[in-house]
Amino acid sequence: MQETEPKTVERRIAFRKANRRMTRRRQDIPVDKIDHTNPDLLSKFTSTTGKILPRRVTGVPAKVHRKITREIKRARALNLVP
Repeated sequence: MQETEPKTVERRIAFRKANRRMTRRRQDIPVDKIDHTNPDLLSKFTSTTGKILPRRVTGVPAKVHRKITREIKRARALNLVP
């Protein structure tokens, strides 16, 4: 029988990263409040350098994350969010 352990250290690290648990889902964000005219809410999902934070950090569902991304980009076009 073969062992289930990955062959190299790099593979073991990659395996652990791929099978990491997702952060708890956030339920406190009302979907109807996500709008490009609400820069205070959108700034919670961007880093200090202005990058959009990934789902594994924010813990929002994929559908909500796509909406947040879209609205951040709209707000950037209107110079509401840096």
